[in-house]
Amino acid sequence: MRSQPRNKRLYKKALDIFTLSRSISTYLIHDMTSLQSNGSEDPHIYFTGDIIRQSDALAPKIINAENQTFQDDRIKHANSLIHITNKLYKNCERLEKSESNGKEFLVLLRKELKKFKRLQHSWIMSL
Repeated sequence: MRSQPRNKRLYKKALDIFTLSRSISTYLIHDMTSLQSNGSEDPHIYFTGDIIRQSDALAPKIINAENQTFQDDRIKHANSLIHITNKLYKNCERLEKSESNGKEFLVLLRKELKKFKRLQHSWIMSL
């Protein structure tokens, strides 16, 4: 089994997205940990963990898809990667609705996800 990806650009972009997600999440958590005026916690705080978890899954999914012997299995794993990417994008949109000073950084993350999706599309065609 191969542990190095064939498409290094896609893999590197996945690692960049993880690093960016982790930094944004850390920044946002500081704004969201204080209680709201009604005494409840910010409901958006859970999306910060979701973006880390989802972005952390991108790079391993790429390697997993490439390591599959049969094309149907590669496509199935690639489709799973598409699903995770879409969920990550949607969670970025949800976090942009939060009352945080760092939400403008999410625009940058969504731009990186758009680039990732373009790379992902050409990668899938090569599987």
